[in-house]
Amino acid sequence: MANHVHASGWGNAMQEHLLNAHLAYKSGRSLVFNNYTWNKDGSDYTEFNGHLIPSRIPLAALIRGPAAGGPFPPDSPAPRAVVKEYFDQVCPSEERRLINSEEVSDPYDSNLDAGKVLDAWVGRLHTLPRCVEVKEDSAQIFNIWLFGSKRTLGIWPSLKTSPILTEFRWSQLIEDAFVTNSHHFSPWVWNPFATPSAYPYNVIPGLLVLHVRRGDFEGHCLHFSKWSSQWNGFNQFPELPDHFEPPPTAGWGEATPEGDEIYLRHCYPSIEQMAARVSEVRATPAGQGLKYIYIMTNGKRDFVAELKDALMKTGGWEKVASSRDLKLNWEQQFVAQSVDMLIGQRAQMLLGNGFSSLTSNIVMLRMARDLPPDTNRFW
Repeated sequence: MANHVHASGWGNAMQEHLLNAHLAYKSGRSLVFNNYTWNKDGSDYTEFNGHLIPSRIPLAALIRGPAAGGPFPPDSPAPRAVVKEYFDQVCPSEERRLINSEEVSDPYDSNLDAGKVLDAWVGRLHTLPRCVEVKEDSAQIFNIWLFGSKRTLGIWPSLKTSPILTEFRWSQLIEDAFVTNSHHFSPWVWNPFATPSAYPYNVIPGLLVLHVRRGDFEGHCLHFSKWSSQWNGFNQFPELPDHFEPPPTAGWGEATPEGDEIYLRHCYPSIEQMAARVSEVRATPAGQGLKYIYIMTNGKRDFVAELKDALMKTGGWEKVASSRDLKLNWEQQFVAQSVDMLIGQRAQMLLGNGFSSLTSNIVMLRMARDLPPDTNRFW
């Protein structure tokens, strides 16, 4: 799928990759996977917001399992995913069938849910020869318009039981960072990954994980307000306790001051609003026994310190830590978001950002394990 997303955050890339991997699995084909790519120009580094970031990160530095070339369960006949370099060897360009994604499904059809997209592609792929490439300049099969709506949930009955999720693991790099830093969010320091046969991502009792977006996200939130955006699709499971109803706008692409205020409260809340919301969810049955807070955030250190102080003042917390407290080696620094995601996945309760794909990936992984829906909350 040469048309895979690039120049997008890891949350966006991960959700597309997992659905592409599931499509390959359902069609009985090998997924050809690429690096997580920010810049496709061949450079090693790219300037972003005044900093150098890697233009590409190997997928194996982020995830393991069938979606990253790992084995499927023994009873599955599915072929393993392969890297692009291998595909180039066994499928030279003259043997490839090139296809535009628009030939199979309309990426802008608001009546087409992800399950119908999956079915259309599985049917089409069964008619095509061995080597197929989705053209680089065609639209993504599972795109941002679909992920930003309830239409994503149409694929859930199939995806939930897929080896793409049931055999999903974070990379060794991510798990090592989790173990090294576990004292920040758990009273026990131990290695939960030492027993290969045991499921390693069980809930940590007492842990509340918050997802607090800062930086340029305020602008995104105000953009959402202009266009009456909904929460990310996997944040809209009907059984979840929190739902978002967009307020009226002033017209096509025009927000109102009242609408901006509502969006910011849910998307870019103030410290006072966050402290109040934490107290609110802690008082629910699912919030009983919460003792520790971990804040997933890209906020600056002075902001995080102020937020920590406000949370501690609500009383009853034994520890409040954040992404800024983690000790990561040079390699782990470039995949720090995934370290946060693993911590969030294992929380007793998650309080996330409904507009964020990072939050929705965590919710998806938690729902796949049948964690109680009321342990997934939003600002």
